[in-house]
Amino acid sequence: MPPIADRATVRKIAARLLPFLFVLYIVAFLDRVNVSFAALEMTNDLNFSDRVFGLGAGIFFVGYVMFEIPGALLVERRSARKVIARILISWGIVTVLVALVRTPGQFYAARFLLGAAEAGFFPGVLVYLTHWFRYEDRAKAAALFMAAIPVANVIGSPLAGAILNVHWGGWPGWRWLFVLEGIPAVVLGFVTIHFLPDWPNEAKWLKAEEREWITQELWREKELKLRLKRVSIGEALRMPRVILLTLIYFLSVTGIYGFAVWFPTILKRATGFSNFTVTLLAALPYVAGVVAMLVNGWHSDGSRERRWHTAIPLLVGATCLGSALLFSGELALAFALMIVVGACTTAFLPSFWPLPTEFLAESAAAASMGLINALGNLGGFLGPYAMGYLRSQTGSFAPGLVVLLTCMAAAGMLVLLVPARKEARLAG
Repeated sequence: MPPIADRATVRKIAARLLPFLFVLYIVAFLDRVNVSFAALEMTNDLNFSDRVFGLGAGIFFVGYVMFEIPGALLVERRSARKVIARILISWGIVTVLVALVRTPGQFYAARFLLGAAEAGFFPGVLVYLTHWFRYEDRAKAAALFMAAIPVANVIGSPLAGAILNVHWGGWPGWRWLFVLEGIPAVVLGFVTIHFLPDWPNEAKWLKAEEREWITQELWREKELKLRLKRVSIGEALRMPRVILLTLIYFLSVTGIYGFAVWFPTILKRATGFSNFTVTLLAALPYVAGVVAMLVNGWHSDGSRERRWHTAIPLLVGATCLGSALLFSGELALAFALMIVVGACTTAFLPSFWPLPTEFLAESAAAASMGLINALGNLGGFLGPYAMGYLRSQTGSFAPGLVVLLTCMAAAGMLVLLVPARKEARLAG
């Protein structure tokens, strides 16, 4: 196929798959972090301390970690659409059930089950993208998919603010928040079964020559990696590069979720604004995040460089968070800096996730991405819990924010230890 036809095929695939996957991830992220908005009422309603809330918010990732690698492997080895659909339906049901919690124990159990239900979705979709997009298109595709993270916050913040004001049937708004944001996942789970093809050769909406071209391109890429060195799943999980990427992601996620879960509460207590105003303001870091993710992903693919595109957002985010602490007395300046922090917590993702596929293929890549995401997401437990615990111990958010910025800075510096692509390919 001529180059123009090649690009047209990639655009056709992207136009068909990415908007749907984007919507799925918006729903996923809303159901993962809606607890941060529910906390504006829930903690007072149920008399939960900051420590109880931080533990419950973070325990999601314990269940998530336990089932993450099997979920990613099922997408690689079996039907991606069936696995993704099962995940959507199960987490949607559990999200609705979170509305029924009344005690700390019930809150912990519900969050654990929600993490277990959602496990495998994110790495599963990343593996699914490798079935359709070449290496040189992968960061752009990942950026469009993962832009759902900031967009979910942009949509979710005012939506949550509106739902918190309802009191239907004698239920407070925070309970309706879980019900109304859980139902779409169940519905989309059934849609997924019929909408997503597993492989290009099943895509009736591609011409025969287009299906053949993308299949050959992906097979050629896979053969190159397998010729360099055939790596088993066990060997892949023990590789120093995989371990390093796992540590980097763990530190990054500590900052991401520590910020995402607690930012609305910090803003509320600092300003005393209404819930709706707080949720609108809390969306602004993620408006900036959409732009930052897309620009970083596009530029990373254009330059075929991943390490600096991952490190710079993390280092800038850590610097701005430290500056926000120094200027905490100047509310407008501190808030502006926090907008940059929020953008940086997601901007690094499109260039980070192609890194494992530079030196691994097939099940080894799927298992490694599952491991990186699973163990890395333990940071999603550490960040929220550390914030809540240190706030309870000290009466201030500052010590917890120092933990978050330290983790982000360390992650940014460790990225630069990852071998560049040419070195990684030679090293196998």
